Amino acid sequence: MKFNFRKSISLTVLCFMAFISLEGLYGLQVEGLYSSRVLVDNESDSERNRAFQEAFKDVIIKLTGSDSWLNEPAIERAISEAQSYVEAIQYESRGGNQIIEQGLNGSEVINGESFIEVTFASSLVQELLSNAKVPIWGSNRPSVLIWMVLQDPSGNRTLLTAESNPEISNLIRNFAEFRAIPIIFPVLDFEDRNNLSEEDVWVLDSQKIVKASARYGADSILSGRLHFTSGGELIGLWQFIFQNEIDVFDGVEENLNNYLTVPLNRVANSLSSYFAVVAGSIPQETVSLKVEGIRNLKAYTSLMNYVSGLGAVHSVKTSILDRGTLQLELELLGNTAQLSELIGLDRDLVPVQAFRSENVEVLHYRWTR
Repeated sequence: MKFNFRKSISLTVLCFMAFISLEGLYGLQVEGLYSSRVLVDNESDSERNRAFQEAFKDVIIKLTGSDSWLNEPAIERAISEAQSYVEAIQYESRGGNQIIEQGLNGSEVINGESFIEVTFASSLVQELLSNAKVPIWGSNRPSVLIWMVLQDPSGNRTLLTAESNPEISNLIRNFAEFRAIPIIFPVLDFEDRNNLSEEDVWVLDSQKIVKASARYGADSILSGRLHFTSGGELIGLWQFIFQNEIDVFDGVEENLNNYLTVPLNRVANSLSSYFAVVAGSIPQETVSLKVEGIRNLKAYTSLMNYVSGLGAVHSVKTSILDRGTLQLELELLGNTAQLSELIGLDRDLVPVQAFRSENVEVLHYRWTR
């Protein structure tokens, strides 16, 4: 296995391969949560049913943030009946340009390697997860900034960039797409290199890493060091920073894909366990949300749609509307801290000041959309 340790400067922000600017980078909307693309050998009924089941597993993992829910009895039964949840399919040739089949009926022979894109009915899948009491992770997801330093067998160390080390970068991209997690690779321009050296990342200096990461506005930070030994082993150490908590763990592997999968899995599980909530469960808390800047019907409608779509919100009731300020009473499936974090992912609501009124906590924001 050969690795290129050549230095270069690049910025890659992955949200299903979408590139965006640094300005305003926070939580990001991910797409394709109810779709999956699976390699198929032919168009037989048995192969199609296999592909449906594989695609359905992928969708469950994306929606919940963890593969552990695949062992839930209700989910196992649904996987065996995956065709019942299919909304649409599309066959594609390896090049991705020629559409061979659309819809659920009819088929044509495909020569060579082919894929099937399967889209499942969101309402049916949500109903399944709700009835099974399985938490759902919404489409607005926290971004993960990745700093990584590599050491070759000769002891030379370089910071990972998306272009200089495409094998590692592509493995991270593929995992991020599979789990629907927005990934940010740093620019590694003069400012980055002035703020953070290879040695700082190698020793996992959390203070310097957090300071250097501030310009990206990421919601969490994964830092790692990877040593390629002369014997072919991969030895390293990882650090994940989220909610001012630091999780440090090591890694030893001979396979690069396995080495990267362990920390990325850990990150995905950590974020999903924090943000995912069970739809239809009993509300846990009630909180008042005071919002300034509601000047017209459009702003009111946008705010109500936004708040109602937050995963932690069970119900919304308008209590006061006065001179552009709206006060809402929210029943939460999660807790107030979780709601604040979800709101913080978007920046559509800018915090003003939280206070207490008649023993009820009031979250005070300004609508900016």
